[in-house]
Amino acid sequence: MSVTRVNQLILEGHKEAQTPQILSEGGTELSILMPCLNEAETLATCITKAQKALADLDVVGEIIVADNGSTDGSPEIAAGLGARVIHVAQKGYGSALLGGIKAARGKYIIMGDADDSYDFTNLGPFLENLRAGYDLVMGNRFKGGIAPEAMPLLHRYLGNPVLTGIGRLFFNSPCGDFHCGLRGFSKAAIQRLDLRTTGMEFASETVVKASLHGLRITEVPTTLSMDGRSRAPHLRSWRDGWRHLRFLLLYSPRWLFLYPGLFLMLIGAVVSGWLLVGPRVVDGITFDVHTLLYAAMAIIIGYQTVIFAIFTKVFAITEGLLPEDPRLATMFRHIKLETGIIAGTLLLVAGIALSIFALSFWSATSFGPLDPSRTLRLVIPAATLITIGLQTVLSSFFLSILGLKRH
Repeated sequence: MSVTRVNQLILEGHKEAQTPQILSEGGTELSILMPCLNEAETLATCITKAQKALADLDVVGEIIVADNGSTDGSPEIAAGLGARVIHVAQKGYGSALLGGIKAARGKYIIMGDADDSYDFTNLGPFLENLRAGYDLVMGNRFKGGIAPEAMPLLHRYLGNPVLTGIGRLFFNSPCGDFHCGLRGFSKAAIQRLDLRTTGMEFASETVVKASLHGLRITEVPTTLSMDGRSRAPHLRSWRDGWRHLRFLLLYSPRWLFLYPGLFLMLIGAVVSGWLLVGPRVVDGITFDVHTLLYAAMAIIIGYQTVIFAIFTKVFAITEGLLPEDPRLATMFRHIKLETGIIAGTLLLVAGIALSIFALSFWSATSFGPLDPSRTLRLVIPAATLITIGLQTVLSSFFLSILGLKRH
């Protein structure tokens, strides 16, 4: 029997079965949101299950299908079953969901993929936790159960655990399954997050911003079944995995810039201090000014990376990408443009003074050949101080420019 005929029978059998709650004129408590792009094979099944959930829960609700340009008749199937169809022109998983969230009438929204991989008949735990005051209720497939072959091994044992682990580490999130497609949230709370991503990384953005803004988050076990489609899924493992990882890194200046920068500076400073007094021999290997030069480079690169962390943080807060950081506000109250100029100038003067001191050694040889092992122990630190001093002065001006917009 063709897909078209199956859907026709479903439509005929369920037109009269729409729950009174969906059509209620009272206030809508729950919106069940399904993003959709050519899901004709499974959409009717998902809507039917969602209708049963609304009836079983005895809740005033609606079903929204956020269609992202389907060409297989999905919007007509949804409309025929009584769902509200929202047409979202901008392509992408996140775009569809943002359009659906905006159009939702419910106080609470439960979203889930329209591929019949999630159980829309078991939404009670989500609604209970939302009513209890949680802003975001995440499904956890690893706790609820994953059917055989429902999740590719690459996703199950590498992609999801690694990306979820990074998210938990970077953002102190309680979620154990960052990418579960079944989740519920308060519409008011989620709209305050100003979500912006348009692709699959929308799943990560929701959890990350909810964690950063201190929303109340909890998890409920949920199951994952084999999806009912005959075609390949829209998800592309490596491309979308990279987009998730990129998002996590861009939203954490601490882990992308600050911690690596501080580590480089520490290593560079330790090695420099070790070599400034003279060459060192370890297991027959001599470490001299050549190693000192690389240590100085580590200090400079590390310092610039730390400055990038501050730039990124200020810019992200200014643009509303990250919430206000009290520690950063405190720092700016004590460290101003003039403070940076003074500190940078002192470093610059120290570097110039050390350069003049090195020049005096060269003068003592009538500007002839020098002993590199001795002279470079002055020149390398001098060049490092001059570089960092200039970086500090220029960065102070740039931060002040960012601060003008920030205020």
